[in-house]
Amino acid sequence: MRVQMKVMCVWAVLLLLGPWPAPAYRTPFDQGALESEQKGPGRTEPRGRPTDRYPRDEAPDGGPRSSRECRRCCDPREDPPSGYTGQSYPQFQPPPPEYKVVPQINITILKGEKGDHGERGHFGKSGKGGLTGPQGPAGYKGSKGSVGLPGEACKSHYAAFSVGRKKGLHSGDYYQTLVFDTELVNLYGHFNMFTGKFYCYVPGVYYFSLNVHTWNQKETYVHVMHNEREAVILYAQPSDRSVMQSQSLMLALETHDQVWVRLFKGERENAVFSDDFDTYITFNGHLIKHKNDL
Repeated sequence: MRVQMKVMCVWAVLLLLGPWPAPAYRTPFDQGALESEQKGPGRTEPRGRPTDRYPRDEAPDGGPRSSRECRRCCDPREDPPSGYTGQSYPQFQPPPPEYKVVPQINITILKGEKGDHGERGHFGKSGKGGLTGPQGPAGYKGSKGSVGLPGEACKSHYAAFSVGRKKGLHSGDYYQTLVFDTELVNLYGHFNMFTGKFYCYVPGVYYFSLNVHTWNQKETYVHVMHNEREAVILYAQPSDRSVMQSQSLMLALETHDQVWVRLFKGERENAVFSDDFDTYITFNGHLIKHKNDL
C-alpha cells in the first residue's frame, strides 16, 4: 500500500511539470503528382498551390513557364544541378525549439521502510559428492587419559592332573570307582582325590590316559567313564604273567562334566594289581585347547 501511494505521488509531480515539446513532423511534397494533375483533360488552370500565395516563375524572354523545384523548408540548402534555370526560393529557417528545464527525480531516494522477512524456501537438491581431498596434516598429541577401571580377574585356561594308586583292587557284586591315593599333579585342584573324579571347570578338548598292572591268573576289566557313559575299555585276559596295560583318549568336555575310572562288577574274578611300595596304577589328563579357541 505504501509503495502504491509513492508511485502515485511521482506521477502527480510529472503531470504538474507539463508535457515535453513534440518533434516537428514534415510532410513530403510529391512534384510528380502535381504535374500529372496539371496535365489532366479539361483543365485550363493547373492544380497546385494558389497563385496568390505561391507566384509562378516566368522566363525572361517570355517563353513558357518552367517548373520549379519543391524543397522542404527544413532541409539544408543544396546547389541546383547543372542546366537548371528555375528560380529557387530562399531556404526556410524554422524557429529554434524552446527548451524547458525538466527536473529529474531520483526514485531511489524515495525509499520505503524495510519489509518483513518472507517465508523460507524449499531446500534444493543435494549436489554430487566431491572428490576425496588430500590427507591433512597430523594433529597435535593429546593429553594422557585417566586410569581405567580394574578388569576382571584372570580366568584360568589351563587344567592338568596326574594321580596314582599303590593298593590293588578286586571286583565285588557292584561297580567300584577307582580312587587314587597319590597326587602327582593337580593343577587348580580340578581332580577330587576323595571321589576319584575329575571335574571340568575349563571347557574344551582334553587328553586322558590310564595305566594299570594286571594280576596273575586274573582278568582285568575297567572303563574310563564320561559322566555316566562308558567312553573306552581297558581289558586284559587271565595269564600266568602280569603285564602293564594302558588306554588313552581325547574328550570334548563342557563345564561340570566328570571323568573317572570304574572297575567292572564281579561276574568273574576281576582285579588290578599294586603294592604298598610302588605305584602301578596312574590316571592322567590335561587341556589341549580351550572351547573359545576352537
